[in-house]
Amino acid sequence: MATTKDRADRIAGHIMRRLTRSGSDTVDLLMNRSAVAIQRKDYGLALDLLDAVVRLKPDFAEGWNRRATVNFLAGNYGRSIADIEQTLKREPRHWGALVGLSVILVSMEQKEKAVEVMTRALEIHPFLEDTRDRRDRFKLEVDGIET
Repeated sequence: MATTKDRADRIAGHIMRRLTRSGSDTVDLLMNRSAVAIQRKDYGLALDLLDAVVRLKPDFAEGWNRRATVNFLAGNYGRSIADIEQTLKREPRHWGALVGLSVILVSMEQKEKAVEVMTRALEIHPFLEDTRDRRDRFKLEVDGIET
């Protein structure tokens, strides 16, 4: 377990590099093209590309996670949650998916559940400072404590 933020960041970077390796040149190309489409805010194209990713490599957690992100950006919260569930089914320790789920839950006014999800993410990656701050703030709110 990492005992400093720098060490945690290095470990997290290593894990993310491993998570983004699909093992398929085709899927990697589609993922790269989806990243460009996301950058251009062409969410329709990104979703088309990511639909192909999850069809070609259904066990590739990062394909589901990226599609969850695009669905979120496009305002499709229900689809984003469904994709996050698929991500977590394949990689239960995917702290990015958990953080994304917590953001959706907050936007849906499900703050108690969001606090639980943020706590799970922090158990996996304890140095997510923004998530810790948000979790602590929403926990006070959920507990009815004025700040």
